[in-house]
Amino acid sequence: MEYNFSDRLKNLGGNAIREIFKLLAQPDMISFAGGLPATDLLPCEDVARITDGIMHGANAAKILQYGETEGYRPLREAAPLLLSRVGIQDVTVDKTLIISGGQQGIDLTLKLFTNKGDVMLVESPTYLAALHIAKTYELNVIGVKSDDDGLNVEDLERKIIEYKPKLIYVVPTFSNPTGKTMRVEKRKAIAELTAKYGVIVLEDDPYSELRFEGDVVPAMKSFDVVGNIIYVTSFSKTVSPGLRTGYAFAASEIIKKLTVGKQAVDVHTCALSQAVITEFLTSGLLFKNIEKAKPLYKAKKDAMIDGIDKYMPEAFRHTNPQGGLFIWGEFENLDVADLFPEVCKRKVAYVSGESFFADGAGRNTIRLNYSNATFEQIDRGMKILGDFFKERV
Repeated sequence: MEYNFSDRLKNLGGNAIREIFKLLAQPDMISFAGGLPATDLLPCEDVARITDGIMHGANAAKILQYGETEGYRPLREAAPLLLSRVGIQDVTVDKTLIISGGQQGIDLTLKLFTNKGDVMLVESPTYLAALHIAKTYELNVIGVKSDDDGLNVEDLERKIIEYKPKLIYVVPTFSNPTGKTMRVEKRKAIAELTAKYGVIVLEDDPYSELRFEGDVVPAMKSFDVVGNIIYVTSFSKTVSPGLRTGYAFAASEIIKKLTVGKQAVDVHTCALSQAVITEFLTSGLLFKNIEKAKPLYKAKKDAMIDGIDKYMPEAFRHTNPQGGLFIWGEFENLDVADLFPEVCKRKVAYVSGESFFADGAGRNTIRLNYSNATFEQIDRGMKILGDFFKERV
C-alpha cells in the first residue's frame, strides 16, 4: 500500500542524534555524540527508595490515577526552590506547568504561537531538536549570528525588523551545541529588545545548574517586564532523562494555553515521575546530586580539552565551556559530515554540526559530548579522532 503521509511529516527526516543512537548499540563504540548524563551519576538507589515510599504511602492510589494537566501540585509549589537560583522571582502555581521533558516545552510553545510559514529566529548554531520541531510545524527558521557569548544583538534586531518573527528560541547558558554562555548585559538587552518589538522568547535552560567554573548568570526570564519570555527547564541532566519531567514558567495567560495544548498530547506528565522529582527537590537531594556531578563533569571536560590539545590537528578550533555537557569544534575546510561514516568504522561517534544550523551550514563543525564517556574512553577516542583528522587536513 502507498501511504499518503501529511505534508508536515512526509519529507521530514529523523533527529540526527536519535539516528546515531542506533550506532551506539555497538558495545565497543566510543560515543561523544549524545547529551547523556554520566551513567554512574544516575540515582538508582535514591529513585528506588523514594518510589517505594510513595507506593507504600497514603497517596499511592492517587499517584496512579489521572492527575491535573497543569501538574502535581506539590511539584508546582516547589518551583521557587529551583527557579530562584537563576534569579526568577514571583513564581506561583498559576505561572507554572509541569512538562514531559524540556523538549515538550519547545513543542507546546511552537504549537501555541506559530502557524505554517511563520518565522522563528534561532542562534546559529542551535539545539537540533528545536529545529526538528520547527520543521514539523512548517516554520521558516532563520539563523542569527553568534558571538563568543551567544546571539549577536545587532543582527538579532536587524532580523526582527526584516522578518517580523513570531518567536525567538535561545539557549543562553552552556548552549547546546556550543557550550557558550550569554553575558548578563546581553540578556538584559535581548529582554528589552524583544519587549520593544513584542516578540515571544523561548528560553531553554537545561544546563545552568551544571556550572563548574565562574559565577551564576541570571536567567533572561529574570529581566522580563512585559511577560514575553517563556522559561523552560528540565531534570533530565540533573536527576534522570528517563523520568521525563520539567518546568515551563511564563505569564499565567500563556500557561493556561500551554495547558490546553498539553491536554491534547499526553493529558499530564507521569504522576509517579513528578512525585519522585518533588522529593528530590524538596528534600535537597537534587542539589546534593548536582554538587556531586559538577566536579566529575569538570574533570571530564578537562580530560577532553587535554585530548584535543594532545591529539587533534592545530587547525581545529574549539570552545572551552564553564559548564554543561558539550565542546564545539570546527575546521577551516574539512567536511566532517561526509567523514562521519568513516570515523564510525573506527568505533568513535560525534555529531556533525550541520544538524544544528537552520540553513544546513556547519559541515566543517562537530559537537563533542564528554559527560557519559569514561576517562579512558575520552583519551582513546580523542586519539582516534586526532589520528583520523590529521590524515585529512
